[in-house]
Parts: sequence; C-alpha cells; structure tokens
Amino acid sequence: MENIREGLIPTVLGTAVTTAGIVMKQNRRINSMISNTVFGFGLAHIVLGAIDLVEHRNK
Repeated sequence: MENIREGLIPTVLGTAVTTAGIVMKQNRRINSMISNTVFGFGLAHIVLGAIDLVEHRNK
C-alpha cells in the first residue's frame, strides 16, 4: 500500500464518479441538477488528484 502515489486514489475515484455522472445524464428520469452535481464532483476529484500527482511526483 505504500507504493501508491499520493493523488492516484482521488484521481481514479474522480474518474469513476465522472463516468457515473455522464451515465446519469443519459438517463432522462434522473434530475439534471443531480447528474450535473455528480459530474462536477468527479471532475473536482480528478483535478485535485492530478495536482497531488504533479506536486509529489519526485517523492
């Protein structure tokens, strides 16, 4: 578990949540505000995880 780079888990989690948001957008029965919120939450995780990956790439 120590070999996992800092920021990798939030980036992978963000990718999964963003994908879920995209799938929710395709379904017309789900409120668009909810699907957009899930999509944005996933994108935020990707950005923050990528920042951690870049910031700690030499450690």
